[in-house]
Amino acid sequence: MGIRFTHLTTTYCGFGLSLAPINCELVSQTDTHHGRFYLLCERIMRKSILALISEVSVLRKYVGRPFLLANEWLWRRLPSSIIMTHPMCAYGSFLHSLVKLRSVRTQFHGTFFFRNRPELEMMRALVDQKAKGSSLRISVLACSNGAEVYSILWIIRSARPDLKIMLHAIDNSNKIVEIAKAGLYSPETNDLVNSPIFDRISQQEMGAMFDREDGKLRIKSWLKEGIGWRVADAGDPKLAELVGPQDIVVANKFLCHMAPVDAEKCLQNLARLVKPGGYLFVSGVDLEVRSKVALDLGWTAVRDLIEEMHDGDPSVRQDWPWRYWGLEPFDRSRKDWRVRYASVFQIARPEPVFTPELGCSATMQQTV
Repeated sequence: MGIRFTHLTTTYCGFGLSLAPINCELVSQTDTHHGRFYLLCERIMRKSILALISEVSVLRKYVGRPFLLANEWLWRRLPSSIIMTHPMCAYGSFLHSLVKLRSVRTQFHGTFFFRNRPELEMMRALVDQKAKGSSLRISVLACSNGAEVYSILWIIRSARPDLKIMLHAIDNSNKIVEIAKAGLYSPETNDLVNSPIFDRISQQEMGAMFDREDGKLRIKSWLKEGIGWRVADAGDPKLAELVGPQDIVVANKFLCHMAPVDAEKCLQNLARLVKPGGYLFVSGVDLEVRSKVALDLGWTAVRDLIEEMHDGDPSVRQDWPWRYWGLEPFDRSRKDWRVRYASVFQIARPEPVFTPELGCSATMQQTV
């Protein structure tokens, strides 16, 4: 008589423990007493492991937080010259993994006008390839209060007023979409959009984009032209049918607030919105999720301005490694850096791309 343990493994990561189910199969029942003995051993083993899990959960809750707080206190007092060394970045990655393990992800509506200027510059350069007077179709997912939408339109229309722009601004919150559609903003922060949205806009840009109205700022009417506001879910499989094929799809700063498995499915769905040869802008997402989807679907990473775009939003760079949405430092020593740090991808590229004003051509691309 014997017993076969076909699956009994444990893995430990940080302060978390995952336990695969035990499959304990009796090979023979000829000796009932021995069989009962082994079953009793199995029950004892299960109770011991469950108790261990409970203890680890307590450690993770009560010891993990002080551990991270102590590290954060020390980290923020170190000079950047030390923080940016490879050993410290490696330790930061470990700390970030613990932060993500402990964090509860939730959506935020906070944003800025001109949040990432290198991304906007890349978009302007790509759009500049369009023929004079042609149409341009853009979708902006998780449009929030409209700051990103109006920033994009300002950049494109300032450079190419001849283009016929059709922009779909999409968010899953009806309340936030109504705020974006109205285009009326207070210089002060509020509970719904808790961020200083005008921190990254110059006075000259503010004067060109807004009219002052009773102490508030209203988007000029010409910037609102061609926008279709829509309440929808970015993960909806029918979204591609609703908006049609797009030249550019912008999916920034919301996938990181989703569980990785959900973010991966959502990103795959959003890629279906991009017409062949079009572009997907995607930042504010777990780098592992973005890299995996890009590799699986064979996207082409746009390498021009790759580091500038990666570092273009100082708020998420400064939040690493202490917030789950924080963005790690750009590291060219990684073999996968061309894919891992790319935030712009071309979908099913039909031919080499040339952006003359940036001085880049097919050499700026990396097929993944």
